[in-house]
Amino acid sequence: MSRKYLLTLIVLGGFFVVLVGGAFAYDSATSQTIAPGVTVGNVEVGGLTAEQADGKLRQDLLGALETPVVVSRGKRSWRLRPAESKVAVDIDGSIASALSKSNSDNFLVRAFRKISGSSLDASVAPAVSYSASAVKRFTARVSKAVDRPATDASLAFTVSAVAPVPSKSGVAVKRGRLKADVTRSLSTPGASHSVTVAVRKLKPKVTTKQLASKYPVVITIDRSNFRLTLFKDLKAVTSYPIAVGQAGLETPAGLYSIQNKQVNPTWYVPDSDWAGKLAGTTVPPGPGNPLRARWMGITAGAGIHGTAEPASLGSAASHGCVRMAVPDVIDLYDRVGVGTPVFIA
Repeated sequence: MSRKYLLTLIVLGGFFVVLVGGAFAYDSATSQTIAPGVTVGNVEVGGLTAEQADGKLRQDLLGALETPVVVSRGKRSWRLRPAESKVAVDIDGSIASALSKSNSDNFLVRAFRKISGSSLDASVAPAVSYSASAVKRFTARVSKAVDRPATDASLAFTVSAVAPVPSKSGVAVKRGRLKADVTRSLSTPGASHSVTVAVRKLKPKVTTKQLASKYPVVITIDRSNFRLTLFKDLKAVTSYPIAVGQAGLETPAGLYSIQNKQVNPTWYVPDSDWAGKLAGTTVPPGPGNPLRARWMGITAGAGIHGTAEPASLGSAASHGCVRMAVPDVIDLYDRVGVGTPVFIA
C-alpha cells in the first residue's frame, strides 16, 4: 500500500470518527427534545422539550378534557363536570412515551433526522382515567329525567257516556349508547363534549283506534236515575229501567266487570240479618227464588238479575243488586259476556 493511499485512509477514517462523534454528541444533546411530527392525542408536541410539552399538554389536552360534558335533548341539558367525572391524564407518562418514540432509532438515524428536519410522524395515546361509576350515575340521572312510559288508551266513564282517553307514545333513553358517548367525550382527546341523547320510541299496547275492539260492550249503571245503559263500540245502544240497593245496602259504586253468568240461577242467600230465616241457605230456581231468569255477577255477591217485583223498578229497593224486568235481563244477558266492564255511579 502506497503512503499516499494510506494517508487518504487515515484522513477518511478520522473524518468518519469526527462525523460519528459529532452525530453522537448532537443526538445526546437533543435527547430530551421530542422529535418533530410526534403528537400526544391530538396535540402537536414535536420540537418541544419535556418541560415545554408539559405546559402545552396541560393547557391543550388536559384543559380540553376537563371541560364539562353537556348532554342535551331538545331544550333540556345536563352537565357532567370534571369534579364529578374525576377525569385525569397521565401527562408525565405521555411525555415519556413521546420521548421514547423520538429516541427509538439508532443515534445516527436520529441525528440525520434532526439535522435534516425530517418528521417522525408518530402518535402517543395519552392514558386518560375517569370514574366509571360517575358515568353510570350520570347516565341513570339523564335517563330518569327523559324516560317516559307509553300510556295505553283508556276509557273515561260516566253514566251517560264512555269517552276515549287517547294513548300516548313513550320514550326510553338508549342507555348503552349514551354511556358510550359520554365515555368517548371523557377519554378521547379532541372528541366533542356535546352529546345528544338518543332515544327509542315506546308504543302503547292499546291505541286509541283499538279501544272499540278492546271494549266492544260496556255497561253503565246510573243509581240516581235508575237506568242501566248498554254501549256497543263505545256508543249507547239501549237503556233499561232498574232498581238499585236501598239505604244501608247500596249497590257499590266503581268500575267492575261481569265475573260470571247463569241462566235460572240458584240463590246463595247471604248470612245477613235482612235475609231472616233464609240467611245462609240455598234457594234453587223457582217461585221462591227472587233471582229471576238470569244472573250476571259483578262483585262481592252483588249482581244484575231479573225480578219478580217489576213495581220496584225505578227505586232503591234491593239489597245491593241491580234488578231488571225479566224480558230486559234476558235481552241484556245475550248481549254481554264475562269480562264486560260495568261502571256504577
